[in-house]
Amino acid sequence: MEYNVRAGMTNEVEYVVSKDDTTSHFSKDCPVFATPVMINWIEQTSLKLCQQVLPEGYDTVGTFVNVKHMAPTPLGMKVRVCVEVAEVNGKLLTFNVKVYDERNKVAEGTHGRAIVNVARFVENLKK
Repeated sequence: MEYNVRAGMTNEVEYVVSKDDTTSHFSKDCPVFATPVMINWIEQTSLKLCQQVLPEGYDTVGTFVNVKHMAPTPLGMKVRVCVEVAEVNGKLLTFNVKVYDERNKVAEGTHGRAIVNVARFVENLKK
């Protein structure tokens, strides 16, 4: 099966940190860009890249995240999430990821996704 995902493919998405994207749920005194939200944005950026090229009936699911969050980003600042397909091993994809705010690189690491046949995946969940 040809999935059309190739090493070297890239995607970038820009976001703006809102109150809901900060640590304000945990720490009212230090509302900065929250790591779990950053991971979600990395997953979404990777997912959007795959959805552009995968055949109908296929999608991806996350398998791992290994990211170092290196610098704080304040409320209201723009964040750019950059992903690149580093490796394609059958249905397993590895992305190199970098995250920048308006001042710094704030995160880097890797993210894994697996290509799935959606109908078969959902059927297996029901079992």
